Amino acid sequence: MIEPANAGGVDSPPGSSPARAPVRASVLIAVLVVSAFVMILNETILSVALRDLTVDLGISTTTVQWLTSGFLLTMAVIIPITGFLLERFTARQVFLASLTLFSVGTLVSGLAPGFGVLMAGRVVQACGTAVMLPLLMTSVMRLVPSEKRGATMGTISIVIAVAPAVGPTVGGAVLASLGWRWMFWIVLPLAVAALVMGAVWMRLDSETRKVPLDLLSVVLSAVGFGGVLYGLATVGESGGGEHAVPPWIPIVVGLASLGVFVARQLSLQRADRALLDLRPFRTRSFTVALVLSALLFMCLLGVGSIMLPLYLQTVLHTSTFVSGLAVLPGGLLLGLLGRPVGRLFDRFGARPLVIPGALALAVSMWLFTFLGAGSPLAAVIAIHILLMAGLGLMMTPLMTESLSALDDHLHSHGSAILATLQQVAGAFGTAVFVTVASLSTSDPSGAPDAGGLRTAFMVAGVIGVLAFLVSLFVSGTKRPAKLHSTPAADSGTAADSGTAADSGTAAEAEVEADVVERTP
Repeated sequence: MIEPANAGGVDSPPGSSPARAPVRASVLIAVLVVSAFVMILNETILSVALRDLTVDLGISTTTVQWLTSGFLLTMAVIIPITGFLLERFTARQVFLASLTLFSVGTLVSGLAPGFGVLMAGRVVQACGTAVMLPLLMTSVMRLVPSEKRGATMGTISIVIAVAPAVGPTVGGAVLASLGWRWMFWIVLPLAVAALVMGAVWMRLDSETRKVPLDLLSVVLSAVGFGGVLYGLATVGESGGGEHAVPPWIPIVVGLASLGVFVARQLSLQRADRALLDLRPFRTRSFTVALVLSALLFMCLLGVGSIMLPLYLQTVLHTSTFVSGLAVLPGGLLLGLLGRPVGRLFDRFGARPLVIPGALALAVSMWLFTFLGAGSPLAAVIAIHILLMAGLGLMMTPLMTESLSALDDHLHSHGSAILATLQQVAGAFGTAVFVTVASLSTSDPSGAPDAGGLRTAFMVAGVIGVLAFLVSLFVSGTKRPAKLHSTPAADSGTAADSGTAADSGTAAEAEVEADVVERTP
């Protein structure tokens, strides 16, 4: 897949100097990070506009939340396919397709005359965003040696965590003076600029192979995730009133489909034809980190990006601009913690960081339950800062620990699994919290009030406690550093693998380290 003699897989055109390879690696990762930030920002940029959209489009709160949870759901359906895409097509082809889809979806959303077209535009946006996440993580795993991955993953955590965290701030600032459509018109030129940058600089030398796409697995994945989340969302509509299809039916169908999906992947992976290889689950460190990441994203997206803006606007009656500013300090803190926490991970490992982070997460969730109609805005901001600090201590170590525990040939599937579960957890958390708040409200319309939101925060508090308990199982052993292995070493015998590892020259290791030192 990646030739080690080519500086970690960076494509050097004929006649170019090998010394240019580290610079090209830095530019490549920078382009990926900037592009992913612009795209992931759209996960939550509409969260502060939910109240405005319910009035403007004439729809309920539980329907309008699909503009966020539907975005996440689409990503969850598409991301499992990226393991296939990254093997079948070059990184450049995947990148250009991703940005093109996102740009088209942004244009459609900006022109949308109603909810249906707006939802379609969001789905197209999500298709492009879904491909970018595994591409970003897999590229870093290819370019960066294990002893330096923590700091680099810290940069990625800024993208994955801070973008949705500051989405409400950006959205609030736009809504303060412009309409909700401008959330898309402002993003569109940024997306087009990222597309042009990628067309010029995106080069990652990798081998492709003609792997078959199992369409049945794609269908099972879509029905499974879609059924479960659709059923959860419809439970809360109209306070749990009558529906054409009882909510429990799509939930049961979805769970059954996911069961068949897993069984089919286990069967297909024996012939190396799985849409999503599940062998990473055999690694304990990966599984524990995956569970914690899912709980983390339920709180980050479900509480931090959806429930908190709803509380600020519907209970404290703040403007969209003020509610956006209220979550800005926490979002900035999350970004500032990215690289320092990554460096601490490189030095001490995951456990000393994850356990305190999970404790801060649990405490902040329960502090939210004490908020009411008379709570000061400063208290809300302080609790949100505590939440973001906890997430900042957890995110980078969990991402790095989970992928570093895998063999090189499983990185693409491991990153796809991690990204899939993150988005499913975010969509699941959004659906659950909005449903609980709607069912617990005293408002006949089902709109969340102080009592309903307090109940939803209590559910989030239980999830926080569960996250703390799971964090106690994080390994306390720092993973030893290792250089990248070649595909031949991965697939050969133990003796061959040892020979391949020993044959790496000092020059190759020096070039690889130089790549990381120059990586932003």
